[in-house]
Amino acid sequence: MSKEKLFKVAFMNQGKVYELHAREVNQSGLFGFIEIGDFVFDESSGIVIDPSEERLRSEFEGVLSTFVPVHSIIRIDEVKKRGNNKISDLPEGANVTQFPSPIYTPGKGKND
Repeated sequence: MSKEKLFKVAFMNQGKVYELHAREVNQSGLFGFIEIGDFVFDESSGIVIDPSEERLRSEFEGVLSTFVPVHSIIRIDEVKKRGNNKISDLPEGANVTQFPSPIYTPGKGKND
């Protein structure tokens, strides 16, 4: 029996921190992007529903994989079991922000 890997991926998107669980995390063929696919959401049909998880489920409904810029990735962990998927605001007073910048900058001369 082969054990499927499970990853927890945290990344910034539109000023919020997204935490998702997925079975596939790969370097993308698109330069500077990480491909995240086979999302894992809570399948229980309990009475208590996490609104953040439901928002993520509806946002990624029908999405096979998503491509996240490398500079937006905060952390990728391989985990044993699934935790909560969530969207959270940055803490009050946090001075962390995405700054768009090129990943590759060509040199100016022959010796650069």
